[in-house]
Amino acid sequence: MKILFRQIDLLQLLPLILFTLPVLVVFGFGILWLTQQGNLYYWLITMLVCSGLGYGLQQLLVRREQKLLADAATQPNPDWPPNADVAWQRVKELADACNPEDWPLDDESWILELGQNTLETVSNYYHPDVDRPVLELTVPHALLIIEYASRDLRKDISENIPFSDRLTIGDLFRLQRWKESADRVLNVYRAGRMAINPLSGVTSEILRSLRERSFGLAKNELHRWLLCAYIRKVGYYAVDLYSGRQPLDQDEQEMPPTSASSADRDKAKEISKMTEEPLRILVLGRSNAGKSSLINALFGKLTTETDILPDTTQTLTPFVLAREGLTQALIFDSPGCDSKLFNPKQMQQAASNADLILWVSPVNRPDRQIERECLDSLRKFQTEQTDRHSAPILVAASYIDQLRPVRSWQPPYDLVNPLEAKASNISAAVQAVATDLAVAIDQVIPVCLLEGKTYNVDDTLWAAIMNQQDEALKARLHRYLKTKKPAEEWKLLRKQLVNAGRFLWQLPHKHSDD
Repeated sequence: MKILFRQIDLLQLLPLILFTLPVLVVFGFGILWLTQQGNLYYWLITMLVCSGLGYGLQQLLVRREQKLLADAATQPNPDWPPNADVAWQRVKELADACNPEDWPLDDESWILELGQNTLETVSNYYHPDVDRPVLELTVPHALLIIEYASRDLRKDISENIPFSDRLTIGDLFRLQRWKESADRVLNVYRAGRMAINPLSGVTSEILRSLRERSFGLAKNELHRWLLCAYIRKVGYYAVDLYSGRQPLDQDEQEMPPTSASSADRDKAKEISKMTEEPLRILVLGRSNAGKSSLINALFGKLTTETDILPDTTQTLTPFVLAREGLTQALIFDSPGCDSKLFNPKQMQQAASNADLILWVSPVNRPDRQIERECLDSLRKFQTEQTDRHSAPILVAASYIDQLRPVRSWQPPYDLVNPLEAKASNISAAVQAVATDLAVAIDQVIPVCLLEGKTYNVDDTLWAAIMNQQDEALKARLHRYLKTKKPAEEWKLLRKQLVNAGRFLWQLPHKHSDD
């Protein structure tokens, strides 16, 4: 007991006594009066019932708070490439396994250690063969991750934790010291109460246990949320960095055209200036499938010679496509996949630089084996490119006007509930193309590209292209970042060398002035 009193700071104890003395006096006289009136037991029962209800309500509030905090948790970026999914899953596992008891908030080292653990978790995934992969991170990028994680965490704390904008860190530590002093005094009071009135003391201890358990749960949940939120924020920007979406210059929001797109625009003999990087649409298919006719139909005017003879398209030919609702686009005609001029490596290179692929397949040519092999090779190549989103693929089923009965052509046709032979044959042909090419049937659009009889291009096919625009924009973003990164690195290196040279040149003059 002497040791306990030695640990109490009288200067801190005196204000506490002055604050609580009136309440304690009233409480004591109240207990005495209830005892004299014979109502003490009724009061104890009422206090237990109210405390139980309060505890239950507190549990409901804790669950509601858990849901609110869960809704505020950082989520993965849908624009990340596929290989980022595993890295983010590891960040989530690290956050879920974080125990608040291991990371007390009054020990400031948790910020550095948890941040380092998170960076190591992400870097271990992207550099599994390096002894200390976290050291592969550049200093500016490490600072950028901390900067943005801290910025987002500050916003989350200010929006989700009451009075966080009023209480300073010093206030929290002072409250902690006051709580420790109050706990010592309270322990003395509890011991005295148990000696004077055991029944009241036991009841109060039960209620105190319920309150501490309830509020302690809320406190632990808030503590856990803070730690998990910090891990998720650091992990988010670390994955953003390693996936190629975290350039050092965050001020540049626009996407000016790359040199390759500008060159393709010049090849297309387009004099209008591109204000941003265009979507790159690649048209593929076999010879005489109607690739050039499809481009003409999309333009609504004659732009390129149609495939009257095999192999008329010898190289990738760009055209600038501008239509309402579509980001400015470059569309590329290509040699047929069954042509002698077709080069699989050239196709893969073109596909890696494309944001949307239109495959043209004639329904009057049931021999689709070569198309299937080419498409399988293309899809395999896309699957291997885990550092970027793959360009979505749409299939235009051409020559539907040639289906039986050949001389019958009276669009529009109801392909969902076909009532006539032409519509039934078109529907069956679409199903056959989808099966033969292993493509979802809703990605196969039947079209007629015959001049003067163009059908299903401006409505159904164009709607399908618009529906894929978001996925195409993701592919464009990853392609753009991958293309611009080397140029930005050289630009930054030149700037660093110039500034370093200027500093070295001015250094002797600074010493001479001193």
